Amino acid sequence: MIRFITTSIYIFAFLLLAGPATVMAQDSLSVAPAAIEAAAPAPAEAVVEEVAAVLDSGNTAWILVATILVMLMTIPGLALFYGGLVRQKNILSIIMQCLLCVGLISILWVSFGYSWVFGTSLMESGSAWGAIIGGSDKLFFNGMTLDTLTVGNIPEILFALFQCMFAVITPALIIGAFAERIKFSGFLVFTVLWAILVYNPMAHWVWGGGWMQKMGAIDFAGGTVVHINAGVSALVMAIMLGKRKDYKPGRPTTPHNITFVFMGAALLWLGWFGFNAGSGLAADGLAANAFLVTHLATSVAAMVWLAIDWVLHKKPTAIGTCTGAVAGLVAITPAAGTVGVLGAFFIGAISSVLCFFMVAYVKPKLKYDDSLDAFGVHGIGGIVGSVLTGIFATQAITGQEGVQGALYGDWNQLWIQLFVTAATIVYSAVLTFILFVVVNKTVGLRVPPRIEEEGLDVYEHGETAYNS
Repeated sequence: MIRFITTSIYIFAFLLLAGPATVMAQDSLSVAPAAIEAAAPAPAEAVVEEVAAVLDSGNTAWILVATILVMLMTIPGLALFYGGLVRQKNILSIIMQCLLCVGLISILWVSFGYSWVFGTSLMESGSAWGAIIGGSDKLFFNGMTLDTLTVGNIPEILFALFQCMFAVITPALIIGAFAERIKFSGFLVFTVLWAILVYNPMAHWVWGGGWMQKMGAIDFAGGTVVHINAGVSALVMAIMLGKRKDYKPGRPTTPHNITFVFMGAALLWLGWFGFNAGSGLAADGLAANAFLVTHLATSVAAMVWLAIDWVLHKKPTAIGTCTGAVAGLVAITPAAGTVGVLGAFFIGAISSVLCFFMVAYVKPKLKYDDSLDAFGVHGIGGIVGSVLTGIFATQAITGQEGVQGALYGDWNQLWIQLFVTAATIVYSAVLTFILFVVVNKTVGLRVPPRIEEEGLDVYEHGETAYNS
């Protein structure tokens, strides 16, 4: 019996050590069975045994939780944050726009969005289009079973759902730029087209094996795909849609419920741990580091904004501190998988200063009406984070063979980050401009003056948020 137990332990140890040698196709999301050969020399006629990948229950449980956290960022997080910042007569329009993004984008994602972003048929066929778009092999989650695994040995259907929440929140961020003056029907059409023609290609380029990923761009959780993409589009929409009728540069509209703003910011802060720490697709040290630097950068950014508010305006404000926290969350997003504590400190502080300057000085100077500072926080924060990733990335996090930034001697990564950031800005701006013209000429985007004056809630949705 003792000899049997000892032999069993040896066999188990061998299999455990041989497991990491499993060969996984790097260019495909699905994990395929791979051949594992014995370490000792084997006869030529030896049979090579295939060992199937086994689901990792720990990683799966963590990504299930992370998916829930990312969904909480849109509803109720963003809905409360943006909803509290607008006037009482328009809060339901914000809530409805966020709800629309969750429901409609989820349907589009399952139907073809996931396939266009993470499909592999075009790349596997050798087509040059594979650098631009994924393909049609995963339409309606075709071929994905309960046993189909992906990176981290989690179910691919879970990975697809996790990524769905990113696709949901990105167009929802744009809402802040044109709040209180956009038609719901126009918003619906614009959001559908934007998700298809702007978000899906960008996500494939950076995460799905597209040209940006191949050139070495770092975007751990969405600095380019989510925040620069949405922030730049928000600026274009705000300028083209025009200012609100009662907008006065330098005189922000009084928020109707600052408690909602705080609640929304708190839920965003909480949800962002799933957003960033979940993007490594494993419950491991990288996730722990992403969690740490996300919290640290956010804390620094919030305190820096509070201090600036206190010095310049003589009072530290709740709205300012919440806005600073969001700026820090945005900026650390692309860098969460590559920077340590030092990078988190500087990214949080720099993003807070630059976003404050953009919101408090540049916007009033240029006189555009970015209602809830979608560009000033998400656009600028995303740009800052993407560029600083090329400076503060460190092999202490990425490993000895991993990337590092200019601070540690690798200037090439900084140039890559600068190029990808510029390309994202140009693509988002041009496509958003085209979509605005098309939708405005067909469905129309701006509500009539009377509806804007009396409130979108009653005229667009037939409801009021508060009934006395």
